[in-house]
Amino acid sequence: MSKRFTVGVVATAAALALTVTGLGVPASAGPSDLRTFTVVAEDGVSADAAIAAIRAAGGTVVSRSDEVGVYQVTTDRADFATKATSAAALIGAAEEKAIGRKPRLDRVEQEHLLAATAAKGAGKQRGKKLDPLDDKLWGLEMIRADKARKVEPGDRRVTVGVLDTGVDASHPDIAPNFNWALSRNFAPDIPEIDGECEVASCLDPAGTDDGGHGTHVAGTIGAAANGFGLSGVAPKVSLVNLKGGQDSGYFFLNPVVNALLHAGRSGLDVVNMSFYVDPWLYNCTANPADSPEAQAAQRATIRAMKRALTFAHNRGVTLVGALGNNHEDLGDPRTDVSSPNYGDVAPYPREIDNDSCWDLPTEGPHVISVSSVGPSGQKADYSNYGTEQTAVAAPGGWFRDGFGTDTFRTDANMILSTYPKKVLQEEGAVDEDGNIVAGAETFVFKECKANGECGYYTYLQGTSMAAPHASGVAALIVSRYGKQQGRDGYGMAPDLVEQHLRRTAAERACPEPRLVSYANEGRPAEFDAYCDGSRSFNGFYGHGIIDAYAAVTAPLKPGR
Repeated sequence: MSKRFTVGVVATAAALALTVTGLGVPASAGPSDLRTFTVVAEDGVSADAAIAAIRAAGGTVVSRSDEVGVYQVTTDRADFATKATSAAALIGAAEEKAIGRKPRLDRVEQEHLLAATAAKGAGKQRGKKLDPLDDKLWGLEMIRADKARKVEPGDRRVTVGVLDTGVDASHPDIAPNFNWALSRNFAPDIPEIDGECEVASCLDPAGTDDGGHGTHVAGTIGAAANGFGLSGVAPKVSLVNLKGGQDSGYFFLNPVVNALLHAGRSGLDVVNMSFYVDPWLYNCTANPADSPEAQAAQRATIRAMKRALTFAHNRGVTLVGALGNNHEDLGDPRTDVSSPNYGDVAPYPREIDNDSCWDLPTEGPHVISVSSVGPSGQKADYSNYGTEQTAVAAPGGWFRDGFGTDTFRTDANMILSTYPKKVLQEEGAVDEDGNIVAGAETFVFKECKANGECGYYTYLQGTSMAAPHASGVAALIVSRYGKQQGRDGYGMAPDLVEQHLRRTAAERACPEPRLVSYANEGRPAEFDAYCDGSRSFNGFYGHGIIDAYAAVTAPLKPGR
């Protein structure tokens, strides 16, 4: 899980700075300035009553999701948020705005590009696999997905939604499995943060990804096993693009909610979520450090997300989420110093009360939360953890794994997957002719067919990379044990999928000593992590590291 998904191949973080520009308006803006809010109705309030309250507060409804009481609203009233919050029919209003671009480099996911002393290397070769680059996919081997596909490679009827920055359907490893009919874009480009719109409407076509992150996630889940490039955990399932994130990496409430509603309405089987909803790392009901308007906005986000997640779950969607890259125990979180991460208020310290604050969607209802491990099987230093939320662990990559060996700080410790050529060109790793530039050969790969069609691949790390491994296994479970539902449907109850995923995970005990220091990896004491729990369930690994082969061979037990 990451917050800034667009990335850049440059030597220093300083070179990434971009000019700050405005989106939205300051609180003192005049009445002619138009602003956009996501407004959430109170429980039990009818759509008519909610819309009437929105209009009374000075807002105009531009889109509505009546099933969960969420409305996108524009207004020129500077006091709209205050009036909406005070309305009995409404919980609050969360504004969609940002005042600056984010660096095109994620400090966790592409840590290797910031490590000037990195020892680049190809890493251990693991023998010939089905596709040419599969020998670099240690994650598939760890979870025995290479063996699982001989039993169950996935069923085309099983649909996996990638709720992310988009999916590049033109990639040769994605195209065979891409579902055009169900794919949608819910997040129009916002020029002030995403750059110039590629199309007049600013709503990119469904099979595009100008951020790259979603394509990487999709490849891990279901890149085709076609003798080309690399293959995913479930190489024969269908991939559905649910674009709910901006190119810049922001995930606003309204697009995320609408993507989840579409997943439920369309009968998707699995949805992968590797993000958190901006602008709050933790949404709290009444944090004393927040203004009344900010408190109301967070209460609205909490309610809307819980409703949307529950809606999707009740419609048969298995929900998988990345646990987060903030190296903290979600049951005992540290002070949040990163929120809000957009808007006209700079981030400020907030003490987080675990009983009234949520990291969403990973701490939302019905979400299978996934922690990250490196090739050694150890919890990655960046990965969140804790007995309260960790369901299972999965390969997410760890650049600093292997301390004391020749694999320490090598690219091959990370997760290789599909990536858009366009994004690699924008980052400077691939030139205008499609060639990998000097210095990028250890972390970018290019495979071409006889007809000249080429696919590109790169390394990333994070719980964003762990979650799609679990989503892929969940898709294999549905493929193996799902049943016909109605004339055209096929699927499996999400609770049963989760139960089987947990039961078949490979148990892994806490390390001894249980308090793990990452000092050898160059991390300060803030990264120290205590593993609580038993072998069968603990804060680092949950019920264990997912096991694709066990998941498709162990008998399915009846649901509880």
